[in-house]
Order: sequence, then structure tokens, then C-alpha cells
Amino acid sequence: MLGTEIKQQFPETIVKENENLSHYTYTKTGGPADVLVFPKTKDEVAAIVAWVNEKQIPLTVLGNSSNVIIKDGGIRGIVMILTEMDHMQVKRHRLIVQSGARLIDASRMALAERLSGLEFACGIPGSVGGAVYMNAGAYDGEVEEVIESVVVITRDGKIKTYAKDELEFSYRHSKLQETNEIVLEVVFHLEKGDHEAIKARMDELTALRESKQPLEYPSCGSVFKRPTGYFTGKLIQEAGLQGLVWGGAQVSMKHAGFIVNINQATATDYIELIAHIKKVIMEHYGVPLETEVRIIGEDTVGSV
Repeated sequence: MLGTEIKQQFPETIVKENENLSHYTYTKTGGPADVLVFPKTKDEVAAIVAWVNEKQIPLTVLGNSSNVIIKDGGIRGIVMILTEMDHMQVKRHRLIVQSGARLIDASRMALAERLSGLEFACGIPGSVGGAVYMNAGAYDGEVEEVIESVVVITRDGKIKTYAKDELEFSYRHSKLQETNEIVLEVVFHLEKGDHEAIKARMDELTALRESKQPLEYPSCGSVFKRPTGYFTGKLIQEAGLQGLVWGGAQVSMKHAGFIVNINQATATDYIELIAHIKKVIMEHYGVPLETEVRIIGEDTVGSV
């Protein structure tokens, strides 16, 4: 059995077999992973990458799973979740963070150290690695603005460091989406600031988020990228789709750009509702919607 083999090979690593990924995703949906591993160090990640390459086993990497929909069939091979890699340290103006740490926690660390620049991220629950991967942003701030460098491991096991300009950041995009490299560590370059001013801005953004976003339900955050010249939520609202229920999923009554899990929704409910929204918006307005959320996995358990 694959799980037994991995446990023997990596006795210090947390390993779980046939684990339902709905326990880890923010939508509370997703089928089983054949094997889940939770490395704690960069060396563990490197060793696992080398081993799966040698054995030719599929490897999927997840962070905090806040902006992902995993299909009901789950994921074959090995799923590596990096949330155990969450160490953070400050060196002068630099905040050095392992990739599995939550971006929201990095913003709180910056506040504690009187460092300004990550205030916009105070409500983003995704991992730091995931935030770099998709150039996460909110309230007129984006990760690319505060990145100094990123340490990654390539899929063939090489450790390399990218400077910010090498990552080819754009709206909800980085070069890592093409290279599929795994983020290990991020260096944020911040500015010394006033603790009370930083806290006031974070409090202001937190209140805005709580008033506008459906935080009371499981969701994957904002589902769609913002099309040029439009606001996605407004388009969905004007098309009469706000409140639409599809299985256990619903277009949020609080913010039409969100789809919430109101009654044991499946990933299929989410995916079908997303497809329906895209179809209606295209028919009504001729605007193609592109998903911000990543959709991965198999349609049925055991499918290839």
C-alpha cells in the first residue's frame, strides 16, 4: 500500500490515507486523497519530491485550501499540504515566512513588529505560498507589491530563489502557475510604521470585509476574476442570479461574487453553479467570466 510505503520512507512526516479533503477545504467539499502528507521542513519537502519523482507517483500541493474546489472524486497519488510549515521571523524590514503560514497571520506578525505594507492582507485566509502563486490581493493591495524574493523547489527537486521581477506577476497570476514550482519561503520587504496607524487600517478593512462578505458560511472566497470594466458581483446581481440555489450551494445573498455552502453542498454543486453563472453572464452581457478559484481533482473516485 502506498500509505504504508510512505510511512516507512518518512517516519517523521504526518501521513494520512484515504482522507476526505472536505476536512481541509474552505468550501467543506472534496473527495478523498489516496495519501495526504504534511511535511514540517524544507528538507522534508525536498525528500518527498525526490521520492515521488523516483517512484513516478502524482503529487499535488495544497496550502490552506481557501481558494480551491476539489472535485468529489478526490485526488489520486499523494497530496502534500504545507500548513505545518508556518514559521515566521523578522529581520529589520524583512518578514521571512514559510509558505504554509496563513497570509492573515503574516499581516498580524507585521503589525506586532510595527511593519507596514501587509494591511490589505489582514482578511485573506490563504497560505503565503498560495498567495504568491495567485498574486492574491484585496482592497487595492496585492502580494507583488511587498515581495522581495521567493524560494521554491522545482518539480525535479532543485531549490531556487526568484526575485520579485522574475515572478512575472499580473492580476491574480504569477509565473508559478506555468512552472508548477512549490513555494517554500517568502521574504516580504515592508516599511517601519506606526503601530496604531497600521492597526487602525487593519480594523477598518476587517470591518469592511465583515460587512460585505458572507463569512458565516463555508465558501472559497471570490469565485471569479474581475473582468475589465465590470464588477462581477454586480453583473451576477443584475442578471437575477443572486440567491440562486444549486443543490447545497447558493449565490450569496450578501455578495453575489461568492458561492456559499448552505446545505452540505458537493463540489459538483459548486462546479455546475459556476458553469451556469458563466453561461448566463455571457448570454446577457457578452462578458466571459474567468474563475479565480482553482478547480482540481477527479470527477469520480478511481477515475483517471
